Amino acid sequence: MTANSSLQADLGLQPCLFVLFGATGDLTRRKIVPALFDLSLQGLLPPGFAIISFARRDKDNATYREDLCAALREFAPHLPADGDEWREFANHITYVRSELDDAEGYERLAKHMQQIDSERNLQGNALFYLATPPENFSEIISHLGKAGLNRATNTDGWRRIVIEKPFGVDLDSARALNAELSSVFDESQIFRIDHYLGKETVQNILVLRFANSIFEPLFNKNYIDHVEITVAETLGVEGRGNYFEQSGITRDIVQNHGLQVLTLIAMEPPMALTADDIRDEKVKVLNSIRRFTPQEVSRWTVRGQYGPGTITNGHDEEVPGYRQEPGVHPRSNTETFAAFRFSIDNWRWAGVPFFVQAGKRLQKRLTEVQIYFKPAPEVLFARLSYGQLQPNKLVLRIQPDEGASLQISSKTPGPEMHIQPVQMDFRYGSAFDVPIRDAYERLIIDAMRGDASLFARNDEVEAAWQLITPILQAWHDIACPRFPNYPAGSNGPEAARELLNRGVIAHSSP
Repeated sequence: MTANSSLQADLGLQPCLFVLFGATGDLTRRKIVPALFDLSLQGLLPPGFAIISFARRDKDNATYREDLCAALREFAPHLPADGDEWREFANHITYVRSELDDAEGYERLAKHMQQIDSERNLQGNALFYLATPPENFSEIISHLGKAGLNRATNTDGWRRIVIEKPFGVDLDSARALNAELSSVFDESQIFRIDHYLGKETVQNILVLRFANSIFEPLFNKNYIDHVEITVAETLGVEGRGNYFEQSGITRDIVQNHGLQVLTLIAMEPPMALTADDIRDEKVKVLNSIRRFTPQEVSRWTVRGQYGPGTITNGHDEEVPGYRQEPGVHPRSNTETFAAFRFSIDNWRWAGVPFFVQAGKRLQKRLTEVQIYFKPAPEVLFARLSYGQLQPNKLVLRIQPDEGASLQISSKTPGPEMHIQPVQMDFRYGSAFDVPIRDAYERLIIDAMRGDASLFARNDEVEAAWQLITPILQAWHDIACPRFPNYPAGSNGPEAARELLNRGVIAHSSP
């Protein structure tokens, strides 16, 4: 057995067919095909693997493969798109042209799947990947069921479906989508993908918390003062104005990425590292987050929208405000920034504020968790000038520069007692002699393995919407702030900093 085949066996990889909907779209070109090709280069795709791309554009196998090669050169220039490896990989890709609502197209797809399966001995295994706009989800799911593609013809084979976010736009639509999925597929076949969960630092949260005895006893209300979760982007809407007008930052980032990270920070130790055990604990956290009254929405949430400003990316660049972006209404009240103070009403976290904020066109790109520990008693250091003694802080950097740092206090060299914070730093890029792979690679492999640990379950999605939907409804009835209320290239609206200060003071007050 070769090293690659041994690793494939260790991962539990079986032969399978990867059926890609939205095969000519941006997500396919930027993320999915580069991830699949890189997995092939690493020898991590199962034997007999093949790809069928299903889309409406008038292409054949040769022209479609050429388009993918061009996309690799543009979006993944580090991969050898012009070498023998790509040509060998591309030979496993075929194209089926059809409208997404054409029943005959799915019949052609079924016959083509059967042919490829027979040629490559794929044992009836197939993974359907929906990389389409959400408005196409229902028709694809329905046609897969009508064509009988939701069940393998081989009794030992499997069929699974991967569906991209957003999983609905509110609680009712999420429930409707889950009902449509469950009418065709079993929950064990459904993989709702959130690429943040494939990032190394996000996965490392469980290890850091539960494999290190110096941290787990401290993750509770007795030692932690407050937690800040930030998802900041320097980019604007990047041509997605029409989509973003319907979503806003809360639906696009907070309901999924932000709350997923929060649950991993706050969850109890699972019984085991199985998909359902992990997701059971995450759902408990979501159900424990205190729901806001309309009055609390006004007090504990902040909305923002960027105006024209300057972004620094090696050089200063003047950028338009959100209302000047293509596809955006000139008087739009869609939020491009949102901040929330959440409270978790359970034994571990009662009284500890969790601040979650996300925004576009901010000063720098970063996603991180800052865990502030309660300050040490100042009795010993009372004679020191105010502000010298700072609380410990654990920072988990999800992107960029993935890793973690712990802030501790240290005496500075010299004859007098002066204290300043210092960082104990861990960086993935330098700690391990292996490259950090794209999150999609890990998630695609897990879907092929049938490991749903890093994918959202139906009740998890609905629990998140049960928290967020009333906030969105309350915002509809509350007078909107005067937009824009922060310039592009800043740290967001001043009201967000006031929310943080007010929330920490309210928590610390007797």
